[in-house]
Amino acid sequence: MLACRAAILVYLFYVGEAVAHDEHGAWAVCGFAILIAFAACWLAIPLPGSPQSPRRFWVVYGLLVTLFVAELPFAHAQAFVLAVFITVTTVGRLGGRAAPVVIALTLAALLVSVAIPSWHVSLAMAWDDVTPAAIPIAALVTFALRRVLQDSQALAEARAELACLAAENERFRIARDLHDLLGHSLTTITVKAALAARLGAAEHARAIQEMTEVEALARRTLGDVRATVSSYRDVTLAGELASGRQLLRAAGITADLPSAVDTTDPVHQELFGWVVREGITNIVRHSRASSCAVRLSASSIEIMDDGVGGTAPAGNGLTGLRERVAAAGGLIDAGPLPPKGWRLQVSLSPAGSG
Repeated sequence: MLACRAAILVYLFYVGEAVAHDEHGAWAVCGFAILIAFAACWLAIPLPGSPQSPRRFWVVYGLLVTLFVAELPFAHAQAFVLAVFITVTTVGRLGGRAAPVVIALTLAALLVSVAIPSWHVSLAMAWDDVTPAAIPIAALVTFALRRVLQDSQALAEARAELACLAAENERFRIARDLHDLLGHSLTTITVKAALAARLGAAEHARAIQEMTEVEALARRTLGDVRATVSSYRDVTLAGELASGRQLLRAAGITADLPSAVDTTDPVHQELFGWVVREGITNIVRHSRASSCAVRLSASSIEIMDDGVGGTAPAGNGLTGLRERVAAAGGLIDAGPLPPKGWRLQVSLSPAGSG
């Protein structure tokens, strides 16, 4: 960017040529010194959006304007080339609000030279000079570039914000999935470990079987956690019904679960697997039920128990399940089941499109 700004300084050659033509001796030296100072200020002025304070910009901007005015007696009409640089700086900073300055500089480049008789410039000569046209053209080009840069910056900020939102959503997903996975698995492990402890020496073989299943479940849960973090988790309705049957048996709850899932639309089976996982986990944890039943149809699932229903506070699991069902375009109904018990029902579109 600095190289581009330095390259534009080549247009100051016209001003230097005018100083060399119109002035001699000390006056010429003074004119060239002003020109050099102007070039230094042009390179030093902060760009729009730079971290430097606005105060520094306006100080350097004021020096540019002062040097431009000071150069007029030495370079005469050609000094208005400096006005092009001031136009670029003004529009780059103020955008459309710089219009009055652009108009004023354009009129000055056209009329001031005519108004000073010693410069010997007519209106036709001033009009033929490129400077009165160069000022508005430079303003339009700078304004267009400014808009492009602003749009690019806005696009970059939007992309950064979307990336942050995606990361935040991923954190929510992992937190929700870990809750669902670990809540179910740890409940099963706890129930089976308690059952093995009760069996003890009385039913040694049964206790060993339960602890073997605990070990297998712990290993499977570790794999689920890794898969969840990697977003390669696979939840199936048939698998969750099988796990739920084991969990209910270990908890001493009579299980009335479907033996097949053929009646359910395959599009819905993963979501229904999550419903079974959350529903049965809550029953074992909170319901103190003696029986549990699961009913399936093509686009709905219903889980019922005969426990105390509704005495436990709503947790993150049910909240996460509501989010999953809502994302699939379905409806969830959870509440007491008279005369006692609890029912969790999820209904989806028969078409499976949500």
